[in-house]
Amino acid sequence: MNTIEIENFKTQYSAHFYDLNIEWLKTFFYVEPFDEEVLSNPTKYIINKGGHIFFAKLNDEIVGTVALMPKGTNFELTKMAVSPKHRGFKIGQKLMQHCINFAKTDLQLINLILYSNTALENAIYIYKKYGFIEIPVEENCPYERCNIKMELHLNN
Repeated sequence: MNTIEIENFKTQYSAHFYDLNIEWLKTFFYVEPFDEEVLSNPTKYIINKGGHIFFAKLNDEIVGTVALMPKGTNFELTKMAVSPKHRGFKIGQKLMQHCINFAKTDLQLINLILYSNTALENAIYIYKKYGFIEIPVEENCPYERCNIKMELHLNN
């Protein structure tokens, strides 16, 4: 049976977090210095700052990941990646739904933000499907490739 399980961060999953995201970035964009720094040190930049990283596991294989990273008084949904051979099976949507539920119930957040690029039409479509709306991108956006910022209001 092919059931996707969502697991919390474990140190031994750090390499999967790095590899999945680097592959995704190289496929669709390029790896920025900020990406390299965060992906190489997820404990320092995400976990130790109160963030969370989740992994999609299929038959004992890590096939996807996503993070909720503190950003000021908010949390950013970020670093979502699914292995190439597992794309198209709604694993990203399962990860996103898990983050939304976790943000609402465990963190009791009011909203979530994310940064993306309009060239990622499928991703933007999914974000909108889940209720994210476009908001202005701030001038000091941490990602060069970002040309869209979105927010989801979590009505608890």
